[in-house]
Amino acid sequence: MTLSLTPLISLIAGILILVMPRLLNYIVALYLIVIGLIGLFGAGGINLR
Repeated sequence: MTLSLTPLISLIAGILILVMPRLLNYIVALYLIVIGLIGLFGAGGINLR
């Protein structure tokens, strides 16, 4: 069984939002930053050919 990073992060963020709704802005901002960094530097993000 393998897990992707994106659904796992989404699940954790959703649980934290349910537990502490005041964290919504911070969780969304952190999620977007992490996904952006994964998109830039993750698999296939930099191709020097």
